[in-house]
Amino acid sequence: MAEAHQAVAFQFTVTPDGIDLHLSHEALKQVYLSGLRSWKKRIRRYRNGILTGVYPASPSSWLFVVVAVIATMYARVDPSLGMIEKIRDHLPTNGYLSNQSESILSGLLFSTGLWVALVFTMRQTLKLLLSYHGWMFIEHGKPPPSVKIWMLLVKIFSGRKPLTYSFQTSLPRLPVPILKDTMRRYLESVQPLLDSEQFKRMQALARDFELNMGPRLQWYLKLKSWWATNYVSDWWEEYVYLRGRGPIMVNSNYYAMDYLYIIPTWKQAARAGNTIHAMLLYRRKLDREEIGPLMGQSAIPMCSYQYERMFNSNRIPGIETDTLQHLKDSKHIAVFHKGRYFKVWLYHSGRLLKPCEIQLQMQKILDDTSLPQPGEEKLAALTAGDRVPWAKARHSFFSQGRNKMALEIIEKAAFFVTLDDTEQGFRKEDPVVSLDDYAKSLLHGKCYDRWFDKSLSFIVFKNGKIGLNAEHSWADAPIIGHLWESTLATDQFQLGYTEEGNCKGEPNSRIPPPQRLQWDINEPCQEVIMKSLSVAQQLADDVDFHSFPFDNFGKGLIKRCRISPDAFVQMALQLAHYRDKGTFCLTYEASMTRLFREGRTETVRSCSSQATKFVLAMMDPTQMCEQKLKLFKLAAEKHQSLYRHAMTGAGIDRHLFCLYVVSKYLGVESPFLKEVLSEPWKLSTSQTPHQLLELVDLNKFPEYVSSGGGFGPVADDGYGVSYIMVGETLINMHISSKYSSSETDSHRFGKHFQQAMLDILALFNLDKKPGK
Repeated sequence: MAEAHQAVAFQFTVTPDGIDLHLSHEALKQVYLSGLRSWKKRIRRYRNGILTGVYPASPSSWLFVVVAVIATMYARVDPSLGMIEKIRDHLPTNGYLSNQSESILSGLLFSTGLWVALVFTMRQTLKLLLSYHGWMFIEHGKPPPSVKIWMLLVKIFSGRKPLTYSFQTSLPRLPVPILKDTMRRYLESVQPLLDSEQFKRMQALARDFELNMGPRLQWYLKLKSWWATNYVSDWWEEYVYLRGRGPIMVNSNYYAMDYLYIIPTWKQAARAGNTIHAMLLYRRKLDREEIGPLMGQSAIPMCSYQYERMFNSNRIPGIETDTLQHLKDSKHIAVFHKGRYFKVWLYHSGRLLKPCEIQLQMQKILDDTSLPQPGEEKLAALTAGDRVPWAKARHSFFSQGRNKMALEIIEKAAFFVTLDDTEQGFRKEDPVVSLDDYAKSLLHGKCYDRWFDKSLSFIVFKNGKIGLNAEHSWADAPIIGHLWESTLATDQFQLGYTEEGNCKGEPNSRIPPPQRLQWDINEPCQEVIMKSLSVAQQLADDVDFHSFPFDNFGKGLIKRCRISPDAFVQMALQLAHYRDKGTFCLTYEASMTRLFREGRTETVRSCSSQATKFVLAMMDPTQMCEQKLKLFKLAAEKHQSLYRHAMTGAGIDRHLFCLYVVSKYLGVESPFLKEVLSEPWKLSTSQTPHQLLELVDLNKFPEYVSSGGGFGPVADDGYGVSYIMVGETLINMHISSKYSSSETDSHRFGKHFQQAMLDILALFNLDKKPGK
């Protein structure tokens, strides 16, 4: 076969005259170009490492300082106050250098030391400036002069043209909250959920913990915060994600949807070609650190740490805990189609494959009529079921031979691709069912057609619709959202399609075709696969999902009410939940802590006393509209305050979680911590932020609205709610629960939410007020 011949750089045969070499020039060329690409990548990483290491200064500033110092020396001015002369006296030159050379060398050493001191001072000054978070608590649009001066100083010390990781060493560390403050905030958060006797009991437990065991655990936690980069993140990744022994499908992984209404092309291979290429362009930018850090208020840098493991990563199952495997580079992707696995190379002749060439590769896979090998079709069910059986099966059946080689190709791929044989997406004739099916397909599929351990599983449906399933341990949703927004915009507005729906350009026909992976899966292994599939299917079948666009109004109208759009939605969720279940519950809203180095998330406990008072007022027909509106504004303000405290390191739950981990390491039991950590989150919510607004002008292209993404229910008898505010007039909702619970119904909750949004808006009587 031609591809087999090209894969070998040379062949030889033994003849009576000696060894006769047969060189393959094409193969040698590919080896040379591959090596050249690797060296370019190493040099670029070394260069970026230097630029990041000296930021916010630059290497050219070193030259400026050196030239300035040497120039003053020639002008017979000593800028060092005698230090250059002292350096010269201690140079071990032994008379080999002239007096002039010794002076220049001394000046060079002094100026280098001065430059290093200046870089350190700038970095520490920037870290000190970024440690101030009072700006978050100031009314939007009305900063006092002191904050304006602070913002100006931040911009001055932030340098120019930062790389992706330029600010990492300048970001402050996440502070450990004061124990007394955390206890007070915790009791305040649970008071509306408990009766008087239950609250008195919890007060006693909290008081006992604060006076006795708490200070000891707090001391260890402070010690860790001084030593570690972030006192939460490593334990959060390990104990919340990697040590979980249940299925990660539905329970942990989450998904992202395509555009709501648009399908740029109906050709599956073409859509795969463009979008895969777009993701690889994003990866290249990430490798080159060309993606700028996310900036709050256009000046405050956010942590970029989570981007590091976006590509070339895989979760490896273990008996007690999983591990994350990350490679610096990967030159192929793994593709699944109709029960078969393929390896597709991403480079040829030292360059990235063009979209039309990737389309050609995908089409070859779609046209392949070969049947799955025994056990191959449902193999990925191992990643969807419980972790321990998968860990044992991996060790027993995939540790040697062709199974090991094939598995390594999947695990070491840049990402995983599924060419799905179903059609999904929004259908006007059946909007409810079509979006619900689309969401469930992305969340779990058939339970064996996504590789749930991969950091990214990219799905391309038969009708050209796409989606993404992401493993959760390595990063949170905003990181995936950044990639996804870039991919969708690049696909449509930069790459585009021909009139026939194909990728643009002419492919190179000499590119080797996809390589079919070979397996040897015996019957004992197939039995384990089927058991995992049974567990996964039972879990998937129990998911009640409802995804819908709320298009009555969006954040544009909410801002006219002078209310935070997120607080507005959260209060609507509280009202909807009370109408749905007749009770209040512990509510989780994810907030990011990326103002700190290696920060991830913190919990906003949305069900506050102010929120419950507002909801009860809404349920009371005797309450006047003015009173309801007053209570709503108080609840929204409280929510904003909770959110800001969470973002600035003054949250409740990560602190208590880490104290609990310390207690386990010390082998002590805390009744208070045990009870706190066992409380179920029956309403788990998250807003997906819109980050790259400049990529798509929704005023010009209103049909290119994002669908956002969602996740499975956190509690067996609770709801999982994700939402994204698109433009000024649309909010896309994703609601999940379980059919097995008699308390929940995702569609019923969706109706309650829509009515709650309309009822709250009606309090403002905007139709009776002049527009602004």
